Amino acid sequence: MTMLDDRERYWAVVPAGGTGSRLGAQVPKQYLLLGGQTMIERSVAALSCARWIEQVVVVAAPGDPQAARLFAGQTRVHVLARGGATRRDSVLAGVNYLLGSISARLNDWVLVHDAARPAVSPAALERLKTTVAGCSGGGLLALPVADTVKRAHPEVPAIPGERVAATVDRQGLWLAQTPQMFRLGALARALARFPEVTDEASAMEAAGEPVRLVEGDRMNFKVTTPDDLDLMRRLLGD
Repeated sequence: MTMLDDRERYWAVVPAGGTGSRLGAQVPKQYLLLGGQTMIERSVAALSCARWIEQVVVVAAPGDPQAARLFAGQTRVHVLARGGATRRDSVLAGVNYLLGSISARLNDWVLVHDAARPAVSPAALERLKTTVAGCSGGGLLALPVADTVKRAHPEVPAIPGERVAATVDRQGLWLAQTPQMFRLGALARALARFPEVTDEASAMEAAGEPVRLVEGDRMNFKVTTPDDLDLMRRLLGD
């Protein structure tokens, strides 16, 4: 008699189809070197250290051979060359691959992680899993806003130096990070229904699903600007 496998299972999707134009580099930012490894290798390695993640799906741009070369021979990493025009498109491609091509189930968990966050810690991943697993909806790593927040005045035309329109109450404000963790089936439906979202949590919120905030850490920042890249290289000893 075949035993049913009813344990919680976890997968990961890393959208990596962008160009990182704001960084101004000659190559897509996920392929920039940090201490002898590319940024995406470090991000995927951080996820792979969590042995409870069954497989990491890297969603690269069509025609991009570099990701496949970097992860050749890594049995827990699959490169899918179906990246889309937006993050949502790439994530949905990865989620649909998991649901349609391998043994993933609708009720399995998927962690979506930015390729440009190479320093997520094992402790943060464990906090996310422990807090979210077994709950409805899902959750994401995030940091409570600690600084005073200002809203700029919409100058027309723009003038050098933004003018303050108001000070925003930071109570209850959080800065979203990744991974963001949700049930595969629910996330697939939400992303298909709300194509304009900028992250997975936004899609789930729009679908009326509860989303939990799980405290991340400051090292898990996203490399977006040259200053970010310089700081990450210093932190990683490059």
